[in-house]
Amino acid sequence: MSNKAKTQVYQKFGTGPVFFTAISTILGAILFLRFGFAVYSVGFVGVVLIILLGHTVTIPTALALSEIATNKRVEGGGEYFVISRSFGLNIGATIGLVLYLSQAISVAFYIITFTEAFSFLFDYIRDQFGLILPRQIISIPVIMVIAFMIIQKGANMGMKTLYVIIVLLILSLIMFFLGSPTEAAGVSAFSENSGFRNLDNFFVVFAIVFPAFTGMTAGVGLSGDLKDPGKSIPVGTIAATVTGMIVYVFVAFKLANSATMVELGNDQLIMGKIAIWGFIIVPLGLAAATISSAIGSAMVAPRTLQALAMDESFPSSKLNSWLSKSRTKDNEPVNASIVTCVIAFIFVLIGDVNIVAQIISMFFMVTYGSLCLISFLNHFGSSPSYRPSFKSKWIFSLIGFLASIWIMFQISALYSILAFVVLTIVYIYIDTVHKNRKGFESIFANSLFQLNRNLQVFIQRQRIDHLEKEWRPSAICISKNSFKYDNAFRLLNWLSYKFGFGTYLHFIKDYYSKETNEQAKRELDKIIENIDSAKGLYVNTIVSPSNTSAIVQSIQLPGVAGMENNMVIFDYDKESPDELDVIIDNYSVVKDGNFDTCIFAVSRKPVYYKNGIHVWIQTFDDLNMNMMILMSFIILGHPDWKKSSIKIHYLCDDNEKDTVYQWLDELISSGRMPIFKHNIEIVNRKDSDDIKQIIAEYSSEAGLTVIGFTPEEVIQEGRTLFEGYDELGNVLFVNSSTAKVID
Repeated sequence: MSNKAKTQVYQKFGTGPVFFTAISTILGAILFLRFGFAVYSVGFVGVVLIILLGHTVTIPTALALSEIATNKRVEGGGEYFVISRSFGLNIGATIGLVLYLSQAISVAFYIITFTEAFSFLFDYIRDQFGLILPRQIISIPVIMVIAFMIIQKGANMGMKTLYVIIVLLILSLIMFFLGSPTEAAGVSAFSENSGFRNLDNFFVVFAIVFPAFTGMTAGVGLSGDLKDPGKSIPVGTIAATVTGMIVYVFVAFKLANSATMVELGNDQLIMGKIAIWGFIIVPLGLAAATISSAIGSAMVAPRTLQALAMDESFPSSKLNSWLSKSRTKDNEPVNASIVTCVIAFIFVLIGDVNIVAQIISMFFMVTYGSLCLISFLNHFGSSPSYRPSFKSKWIFSLIGFLASIWIMFQISALYSILAFVVLTIVYIYIDTVHKNRKGFESIFANSLFQLNRNLQVFIQRQRIDHLEKEWRPSAICISKNSFKYDNAFRLLNWLSYKFGFGTYLHFIKDYYSKETNEQAKRELDKIIENIDSAKGLYVNTIVSPSNTSAIVQSIQLPGVAGMENNMVIFDYDKESPDELDVIIDNYSVVKDGNFDTCIFAVSRKPVYYKNGIHVWIQTFDDLNMNMMILMSFIILGHPDWKKSSIKIHYLCDDNEKDTVYQWLDELISSGRMPIFKHNIEIVNRKDSDDIKQIIAEYSSEAGLTVIGFTPEEVIQEGRTLFEGYDELGNVLFVNSSTAKVID
């Protein structure tokens, strides 16, 4: 038999199992045991608000999951499959593991709650014989029966049993709605219970009741066994969610109308006093609700575990292989079912999972929030491949995501933090084990593309690309020396690490063709691989037949941050000074664009970071000075320079010395120069002195030397303006096109 034929045989369920698995989990123990207490605590109006608030998560999640399920086929694993195929296998496995544990522990939780249906029996034995029996005498046999049924008979037998139990559950609810008020209630019960009370306890009660609303995605876990997941998941999930909400509202109304506030607060099985034959039918309904939830979770959890193993989420290949195996005759994940039943059995033995119940509620909320976020990001990213036949609205998904996070912290800030800590630890572990699975998933890429586009359009329309008081470098560096040295790249990285923005263009001097395009891609991959640790720096290549055309093309590029590029950086090797000719020949092109210009003289000497940055200022540097100082501070923001400082040398004639001192004092005291006096040194210059030699005497060991220049000097002196600094290390020549304000 072919694989396709096998698939057609095994995937045999329709919409009914999705609906009944979900509704059986929704209409669980909380409905029978805690809704009376909720009406007692906050009144009918308060309970309705709790139901509506809880469904701000569940309804958007149901809509989001239905939408995603109709975009592409949901395979085995249900919620895990959707999350992992959207967020990537490592994030998916992180959420999937805690989702699986929540599902497995939920089996134990529902079985322990199932024993509440036999409270009358335990009370009778205690009163008649003085024996206080542990609840495990019932819960252990029940978990063993369920384990046998799931492992030996599989989901098909589980669904048949589930149908019988659902009938009992529906019967108990019908008998409850047909029942009469208690003798004490009379006709005034609703007026007593209708109002909203105890506002301070609202979220305490919400935390108790909220687990009742979870479980609407339980049927999705059967995705691998469905004939048509794209149809069955939306219809079954949404129908179960809406049905559950309606039933809860009517149950709250019936309780408020049929019992006194005292009765609601003191008797957790008050429904039994209202329903017809309530002493039998309500415990029977409670038993049906809890056991159906347990069976539903016992069917879903192994499929999540199997899907995790099939994606090799565990470190052992043997374990992955063992857990992913299915029984040949019915495609049941029997090994995963064994593990699930063992986990459930352990927690049944413990007997008290109240704390665990809060934690697993957190993980369910993480799952629901993730599904809503996936839907929202798909809407926001506007990917052409996202074409679901069932369409929700992005606002519902966003509300569901935000509500999930908010409600988590309202239920328990401690357990919310604990849940996120556990998720972080699990993710770090999985990411370490599966380093080869790191990647930027398309759902994030599409969203960032849209965000970047919208921000750039906004910035352009607001015309805030050039705010002098908020000056920061948005630099573009054009270099053909990428594989010769990394100094220019490091300079741009220093500038763009924290405060600035940088675009590094690797220049290939050639005509554009298929061959040079492929060459550019190869060299770009190589550069990116080498500079993987760079932060805030965008790297690309440019193919052009001449230096001038490359520069003209480059300076017309939009800035990587949305603001226009305002600075061009050229680099040249001090050992190959002929490169200066190309820079000087094209200097006027850059000036015509009103760009700040930096010419970086690259030295093969090591960078002595601890010796700091030396800034040399002369009297003609009125435009350059502030920019040179600001750039130096920006560079110091990089970790390479964390133990460094700025040293300013002001070069002036002897007769200018007093004026310069007074001027600098004023700048420092007014705060317009962010530097201390001890970091400023005035250097006397005589007409006969060689300025380059003076600079060399002071800055030969500096980590970086910054020197200003003017367009007039370039015209008059040409390349000699930048030569003669051989004793220095890296030198950054700076020319500012406009005055920069230090505020």
